[in-house]
Amino acid sequence: MVALSDIQQAKQRFGIIGNTPGLLRAVSRALQIAPTDLSVLITGESGTGKEFFPQIIHTNSHRKHGRYIAVNCGAIPEGTIDSELFGHEKGSFTGALADRKGYFEEADGGTIFLDEVGELPLTTQARLLRVLESGEFIKVGSSKVQKTNVRIVAATNVNMIKAISEGKFREDLFYRLNTVPIELPPLRDRMDDILLLFRKFSNDFAEKYRMPAIQLTDDAKNLLQTYRWPGNIRQLKNVTEQISIFETSREVSADIIKSYLPSYNVERLPVVSGSEGKDGFLFGNEREMLYQIIFEMRKEMNELKSIVDNLAASENGHGLKVYTPEHNTTITHPSVPVVKTFHIDKDSTEDVHDESVFEEASLSLEDAEKEMIRKSLERNNGKRKKTAEELKISERTLYRKIKEYNLE
Repeated sequence: MVALSDIQQAKQRFGIIGNTPGLLRAVSRALQIAPTDLSVLITGESGTGKEFFPQIIHTNSHRKHGRYIAVNCGAIPEGTIDSELFGHEKGSFTGALADRKGYFEEADGGTIFLDEVGELPLTTQARLLRVLESGEFIKVGSSKVQKTNVRIVAATNVNMIKAISEGKFREDLFYRLNTVPIELPPLRDRMDDILLLFRKFSNDFAEKYRMPAIQLTDDAKNLLQTYRWPGNIRQLKNVTEQISIFETSREVSADIIKSYLPSYNVERLPVVSGSEGKDGFLFGNEREMLYQIIFEMRKEMNELKSIVDNLAASENGHGLKVYTPEHNTTITHPSVPVVKTFHIDKDSTEDVHDESVFEEASLSLEDAEKEMIRKSLERNNGKRKKTAEELKISERTLYRKIKEYNLE
């Protein structure tokens, strides 16, 4: 267990401000694993101060007299990163005019800090895995295996589990680097530290620019503590410097601070901002415009569904019924005849009534009206024929009765 005095001493040495449990836990873990040679992976959002922890580990290890090299993996082009890390032989590629030592060779006996390790190409990840497993590497353009004795401390703001699932990072390399994980909390989870950091930055810039330090009103303090700080400590430092330079008044209110803060606290849903759009709406970018169109389409669909439901409720048995399985909706048109198919039981001689399945109509309105007239004529003709047949039957019955009466 690391003593609190050792943690405070490390914080003072490297300028770490704050007393939240997450920060103290990270410093304590860095001091605990410093005497070992275990690989360390530091994770956290951009601007949380990850670059200080490899220095804490290096200066409290037995390698403190060796070299400490920090490498920003995301800033080196993919075509040259292997040469930068492992070195190259003369003539191995265009522009290789002489032999060159890489960072792993230069840091032999010391510590190498790989910042933004999640940005490494897959081919370089394979080379790095070999260094972690056996301490061996091969220069670009060489066939000679060389040994190095370095401790690797890596850092990233990338979601490594997601990167592995997407095939952007090797899973075996992740577990090699993540022997000891250290996670740094974002500034929004260090509410009590925000005012301490602001006061520290304000005093530093007052001394730098030879002016009085900034003082905060109560509403300004509340705003700083409730803001999300997506840029974390780096953003807070930049905002403090801007206020120190541009504001003539040394007492700053919440309204003044708001002018230096992007509106990240707004709920992150599609919003209207930017250039003028349809019906007076403003669109900040194409995505927001598409969201607005989708919402309008949804509103129109709901209105259409309401109209269809009302028509279906008032349907009186005449007209066309169109059945749509997706929405279970019946659409009725008063001038188009019903198209019906019947389910008939072959074993039954009874008529089938009312159990009909309505199919999608393929007729145009004009053809449908013609079909309705034709069927109406057929029904009328059928009624006339039936009436004539009934008259004939009645006449025959009357003659038979008269005959029977005469016989009697």
